[in-house]
Amino acid sequence: MSGLVIKVYNNNVEVALKKLKRKVKDSNLFEELRKKSYYEKPSKVKREKRNLAKLRNKYVVLKEKENN
Repeated sequence: MSGLVIKVYNNNVEVALKKLKRKVKDSNLFEELRKKSYYEKPSKVKREKRNLAKLRNKYVVLKEKENN
C-alpha cells in the first residue's frame, strides 16, 4: 500500500485534516489494521464470510418480498 498524501495550502490544517480522515475512511486502513492485530484461524474467517453472505442474502430476499 502506498502512503496517503495530503497537501496543506495556506496553513489551512483543518481542511487538510478533514481530507485525511476521509481518505483513511475510504481506504479502510483502520479495518485492515484491526483485522491484522491478532491471528484468526482460517476456518473462523471462512465462517464469518459465510455468515455475512447469508445475512446479506436474507436482507435481499426481504427487500424483494417487500417490493412485490
